[in-house]
Amino acid sequence: MPRPRLILDCDPGHDDAIAILMAAKHAELLAITTVSGNVPLGLTAHNALITTQILGLDTPVYVGADRPLVAPPRHAEFIHGESGLGGPILPPLTRQLAGHDAVRFIIEAGRRYDDLWLVATGPLTNVALALRQAPDLAARLRGIAIMGGSTSFGNTTSHAEFNIWADPEAAAIVFSSGAKLWLCGLNLTHQFMIGPDIVAQLRALGSVAATFTAELLDFYCAKYAEKFFGKVEGPLHDPCAVMLVTHPELFTCHDRHVAVELTGQLTRGMTVVDERGVKEMGPNNVSVAYGLDTSAALRLLLETVRLYA
Repeated sequence: MPRPRLILDCDPGHDDAIAILMAAKHAELLAITTVSGNVPLGLTAHNALITTQILGLDTPVYVGADRPLVAPPRHAEFIHGESGLGGPILPPLTRQLAGHDAVRFIIEAGRRYDDLWLVATGPLTNVALALRQAPDLAARLRGIAIMGGSTSFGNTTSHAEFNIWADPEAAAIVFSSGAKLWLCGLNLTHQFMIGPDIVAQLRALGSVAATFTAELLDFYCAKYAEKFFGKVEGPLHDPCAVMLVTHPELFTCHDRHVAVELTGQLTRGMTVVDERGVKEMGPNNVSVAYGLDTSAALRLLLETVRLYA
């Protein structure tokens, strides 16, 4: 079967870097577009470029929105470090951006191809801007696979996940756009936990890509232990959205009506997932991922890193 054609819209970020690694081997990765999120836009663009450089990829990188639609910019250095890619000693950057208008690139690609996936692993600012500027894009895209939200708990607040919380107005535009949406929330991504045993297996592969990945995950897991769990492990969020497109057989999904809370004092940025099927709430607008074949996903991660040797 042909590999799915996609654009990866991201805010690298450790798990975004691994999403790039996965997408480049299992999809026709047209481009990487970057958005302000885990760290400011200049750093997310740098980190996307340095990841392609380390992995030996020729994927173009376009820079997008430098702030949310309404809210002030907010970042996640407490997990990803000040650079966004804490851990590895990064080489000097030798790559250059392909362009500075990620939104325009997304729109033009969506009109050029009739089978294009958009995989969004950061705040949804670029995606919302593209859908607002080109409403026809919602029907033209094969789908939008999103890492964000949750059917249950949050990670930035008790109910809100970071990507949605960082720009809830953008998320609300996307969820009400009529586009075909697939969602990997925290309820799903916390089934894909990475700990020292997986990091050791990656490091043992010995390649540049494997060492880079292991060093990223060493730092990432330690930060999760410090911030959340007390145990040295972390959920590998963003690759789940890539795998949902490239390996959908690994997932169990159910259609749901999902809305974004914009005004709640304690719940702003929450993805409100209606599990009842009440018709007055409106039609189901999202295919929500609930289950993951974790063992197969871990094997796929290791096998993919081996491909870079």
